[in-house]
Amino acid sequence: MTAARVPGTVDGTCAPRFAGVRDAFAANFASGLDVGASVAVAVDGALEVDLWGGYADGERTRPWERDTIVTVFSTTKTMMALTALMLADRGAIDLDAPVARYWPEFAANGKGDVRVRHVLAHTSGVSGWQERLAVEDLYDWDRATGCLAAQAPWWAPGTASGYHALNQGFLVGEVVRRATGEAMGTLFARDIAAPLGADFHIGLAAEHDARVSRVIPPVTGLPRLGDGDSIAIRTLGNPPLRAEATWTEAWRRAELGAVGGHGNARSVAMIQSVLACGGAVGGRRLLSQEGCAAVFQEEARGMDLVLGVPVRLGMGYGLTSPETPMGPNPRTCFWGGWGGSLVVVDCDARMVVAYVMNRMGEGTLGDARGISLVLAAYAGLAG
Repeated sequence: MTAARVPGTVDGTCAPRFAGVRDAFAANFASGLDVGASVAVAVDGALEVDLWGGYADGERTRPWERDTIVTVFSTTKTMMALTALMLADRGAIDLDAPVARYWPEFAANGKGDVRVRHVLAHTSGVSGWQERLAVEDLYDWDRATGCLAAQAPWWAPGTASGYHALNQGFLVGEVVRRATGEAMGTLFARDIAAPLGADFHIGLAAEHDARVSRVIPPVTGLPRLGDGDSIAIRTLGNPPLRAEATWTEAWRRAELGAVGGHGNARSVAMIQSVLACGGAVGGRRLLSQEGCAAVFQEEARGMDLVLGVPVRLGMGYGLTSPETPMGPNPRTCFWGGWGGSLVVVDCDARMVVAYVMNRMGEGTLGDARGISLVLAAYAGLAG
């Protein structure tokens, strides 16, 4: 029988200067905000914080272990973006090219001028599906991409952002598939995760199922954004997604580049250290410095048509701004997932802070748990 874990206790390693991160992490358990979670801080590509604690299930019968992984929802988008940036760096795709150069069917209904950069920066005008879908349709690649190719944009591409919550993985993924002949998850696994020894998966093999922690759904589900036929409702309500969908084998196997990645904080931090460290980690160069700099090309700034809040967006990542001040340094980018997972990448400090958890908070834009860890990391970095 597994010994009961005392609430508030954590395992792992933590450099002395980041003791505040450990304290903040333990406080999340002691207050009942977290059930199971992990946090990591990497500086110059080396892990200085690698902590985990709590339980892998809502019933609190299985400890969250060093190798426990969980669905991180939209934190997955940073992995997809890094893969696209790597391919652009190699010349396999052109960020300025029309999507239709690689995916000719996508030009239908006025989308001929949608650029690859638009789908990475949530400005394509195609933030969701026009045709009504069920969650099961997300597991049918041809159906999901075929519907996107056929529909018209909901606003003029490139003129505003509208968060591509569920469909970005299909938009970027189909460009990657047409350009390279390989699926996004396959490329990511071979060319990014494997070289770094990182335990992150876009499309999870059955051999890893026993390590997965099921997310604990939020009390209220997705927030209600209004009635009618708004872009927000069309984007976030189709297909109607409940957190319990992630408990299924179909979800785990699907290569859902926008929302379906499985990993822990350690794997997120190590992979995103590629960006933080100018393209190279542990002697392995995956991106040029110019390829990394592409993230900070501002593609959108202002009120997001789906999220309903002001955002500043670069190439596949959110950028720090007065509205979303994610760090003190200008070359800082980030993203998070439904329920609270978060990654912050500071390219000036060469630091990554990552947090993943199973107890989902309310809302889609992160919460105080992850932010408390980021603040503690910056305090430790400053000494």
